[in-house]
Order: sequence, then structure tokens, then C-alpha cells
Amino acid sequence: MADLTGKKVAFLLKRGVEQPELTEPWATLESAGAQPVLVSEEPGTITALIHDWDRGDDFAVDLTLDEANPDDYDALVLPGGTLNADKIRTNPKAIAFVRAFMDAGKPVASICHGPWILIEAGAVPGRTLTSTTRIATDLRNAGATWVDAEVVRDGNLLTSRSPRDLPAFNAALVEAVAQA
Repeated sequence: MADLTGKKVAFLLKRGVEQPELTEPWATLESAGAQPVLVSEEPGTITALIHDWDRGDDFAVDLTLDEANPDDYDALVLPGGTLNADKIRTNPKAIAFVRAFMDAGKPVASICHGPWILIEAGAVPGRTLTSTTRIATDLRNAGATWVDAEVVRDGNLLTSRSPRDLPAFNAALVEAVAQA
């Protein structure tokens, strides 16, 4: 595994995030030496879900969107979870945060329903990516080429389908952050 010491990675999420899509990439990045930071709309804690239904754990917010500066991070992770992604994509500050990473060419990694956020940020036209099959039509309608693969990297954009693909997603995430 690459040494990511000195790399900071923002995780943008809110209540309803799919817990393993937060915890497994987080742990992988930490074990490689990176510093993950939980960014959300409001201070306090967020509650994760498991399979979009069962209550998961609570996680402390490190910084709010008002406090976080995209320039301070080497990469961005957008975990899924239907509720999480649906709420984030309607927040103009969150979309501006995502656009800043895309405009800077920094790695942006998204899994499952997370690419809904990328659609709203205008980041998918002409790009090849994957996601849960449930939003494949949304991505195609937004101008993306959708493929059914465990992980897809198109330039600075890294996408994956679901929690079952986390081992491949995590390996690709470490590689992308190492190259940032």
C-alpha cells in the first residue's frame, strides 16, 4: 500500500450515509497514513445507516461546509446512502465544494448513490463512471457513459457500485490519493 502520510482527504456527508461506505475507505486511508476529515452541513454528529434502512453508528463532524476549504485537501470522498446523497445534492454549498475539487483536478471518489452529487455538480458529462444500477439512467441522462464495473477511474474521477466493491474501491482510492 502507498504511503499517504501528509495527505488530507475530505469526506462530504450527512445523516443517512451508508456506514461501510464511510468507515471502510476512512480506515483504509488512515492505515495508509492519510488524514480523513468528516465535513458536513452542520456541526455535531451524523447518524449512518446500514443498507439504507437500519440505524448505524453516530460520527462526529470535524468541520462544517462553512469552515472547510477545498484547497486544504488532496482528495474528496463522496460516500453513498440514498438519503445522504439526495440531501447533499440539494445543498448549493456542498455542490460548490465538490466543484472546487473537480475544477482543481483533485481526485474525487464516489460510490453507490454518491454520483447523484456529481450530476448536480455538472461533473459527469462526457465521463465514464459506475454507480448502483438504481441511478444508471440518471447518470446517462446527465451525459455520462455508465458501465457495470466494480470500480471505474476516468481522470480524477473514481466511482464504484456498492459496498460489495469496497476492496477494489479502497485500493483505487489509495492509488489516486498517492498520485495527487
